[in-house]
Amino acid sequence: MLFSATLTPEVRRLASSWTKDATMVEIMPEQITVDSIDQQIFITTTEEKFALLYNMIVKQNLDRVLVFANRRDVSQRLADRLRSHGLPAGLLSGDVDQVRRIKTLEAFREGKYRVLVATDVAARGLHIEAISHVVNYNLPMNPEDYVHRIGRTGRAGASGISVSFACEEDAPQIPVIEQFIGRTLTAVYPDDAWLVPLPEAQALPHRVIRSAGGGERRHGRPRPGRRGDRHGPPRRK
Repeated sequence: MLFSATLTPEVRRLASSWTKDATMVEIMPEQITVDSIDQQIFITTTEEKFALLYNMIVKQNLDRVLVFANRRDVSQRLADRLRSHGLPAGLLSGDVDQVRRIKTLEAFREGKYRVLVATDVAARGLHIEAISHVVNYNLPMNPEDYVHRIGRTGRAGASGISVSFACEEDAPQIPVIEQFIGRTLTAVYPDDAWLVPLPEAQALPHRVIRSAGGGERRHGRPRPGRRGDRHGPPRRK
């Protein structure tokens, strides 16, 4: 017998190669998303996102938050930036090996990390008790991924909150998600207190990560003036 939360084409091909005349039993939930999850959307700009995330966590004293980003480089920079501002943060992405992923998950479960930043590698099959908030720092391109992401909270009868940041790049995904989940999502502007400019970040020690090709990449706080830097207080547009 084979059990799977989702039957992707890859899983179906694997199952057919190992079975003969198999019977498939597929159970569909009555609701795509559960009522125990309070789904919130904040209208923001790209520049405001980090201040909004930081202030939301600090001002509400949140201690178990799962943050999703769409790309590995974005998730790495986000985790580094949270740590540089004094928030213990772990990272789960395709760049993190399996041994390190397990250690990171255990640290998050034990409360050593207040925030876990992840790509969609953590959207399915991840069960951690008492995740109070799931934050979509970037809205996913696939609406099914949205459902799997927010499903990391509000589990086993508990309530949970999902917060999505809708900037100029992410906002077009909202109607697609609404059509998929069969309900309208209300988007609001965040409170001005959550957009307060951040204190100066502490410099992170550089660490060297060796790539598969033998090269080296240095991670840490970007140097001032480098292309793509977004340091300084966010500006509201």
